Amino acid sequence: MKSISLIQFLIEARRKGQLNAELSLLIEVVARACKRIAVATGKGALGDVLGGAGTDNVQGEHQKKLDVISNEILLEANAWGGHLAACASEEMEDPQPIPDAYPKGHHLLLFDPLDGSSNIDINVSVGTIFSVLRCPDGISQVDAEHFLQPGVEQLAAGYVLYGPRTLLVLTFGHGTHEFTLDREIGSFILTRRDIRIPEETAEFAINMSNQRHWQPPMKRYIHELLEGSEGPRGKDFNMRWVAAMVADVHRILTRGGVFYYPLDTKNQAQGGKLRLLYEANPMAFLVEQAGGAATDGHQRIMELQPTGLHQRIPVFLGSREEIELVTRYHQQDQTSS
Repeated sequence: MKSISLIQFLIEARRKGQLNAELSLLIEVVARACKRIAVATGKGALGDVLGGAGTDNVQGEHQKKLDVISNEILLEANAWGGHLAACASEEMEDPQPIPDAYPKGHHLLLFDPLDGSSNIDINVSVGTIFSVLRCPDGISQVDAEHFLQPGVEQLAAGYVLYGPRTLLVLTFGHGTHEFTLDREIGSFILTRRDIRIPEETAEFAINMSNQRHWQPPMKRYIHELLEGSEGPRGKDFNMRWVAAMVADVHRILTRGGVFYYPLDTKNQAQGGKLRLLYEANPMAFLVEQAGGAATDGHQRIMELQPTGLHQRIPVFLGSREEIELVTRYHQQDQTSS
């Protein structure tokens, strides 16, 4: 089979009118930056990138060295190409404007530079998540408010998974596609086109240690799964949990399943655990384009109107039938309370 590189794939999409030249360039630049992150991640202790950075991010979380390095790589790569108006990172409180010395484009880039960074030191898969929005017309100074667009406004989204293989999974609204980094030639090569998530599954991902903190509908749903073939679901379920959203979502896009990070008493004051703009929206876009579903337990994630740059929400995504069921349990609980 003829190999199709990411660049060739994007050019063909441009010819079909599925994306413009500026968006194509932006995706190429992000992919190129992620190759550098892959190199840094792969070196580990040899590159002195393990351990803490001695700083906290805007979320109050302790940063790893690779969090800081990955963030700087993405900022530097996207500063000068003329394809961006501004970018925003999970690691920074405010958006990063494009320096005045460089031309400005018509797009906004949001990213989580290194998802699952708690796994770095133990050599378990981590990743980068990104989302692209259109900058509103007539804006000379980009502020946080201009990033507060619902997920349905995303022009593109994707993640790069740094594991035994480095994988780029991408959508720009015409299916979800996977590219594998060929390290010998330094190019991302198309390895799966139009990924589809099975509507049914017997596999779920959730942090069971938080069970005592969950709301009643979540406890009910998981209890039914754990009862297996003797319970109301009539079949056995398996649990998987990597503790890196990129890795857990990639498993779903590979063989089906569901991923849950529900609202609980620990994260209720924050509104949830995961960030709407940096994690939930891009992953929801990818999952929906692969035939899956993504909600916050009550409504479609991509229809939520963001209220803050670092807003957090509950996340339910994956195989459609299970997501519809757990969402219905939460909606029924809300109606009855």
